[in-house]
Amino acid sequence: MPVKKKTATKKSVKKVAKKVTKPVKKVAKKKK
Repeated sequence: MPVKKKTATKKSVKKVAKKVTKPVKKVAKKKK
């Protein structure tokens, strides 16, 4: 069970990271 939870959190973290990085890149381009 703990192993499954770890993999699930990693997947969710990756999804969140993708969502966060997309707007950050847009802001970086605007700043340039």
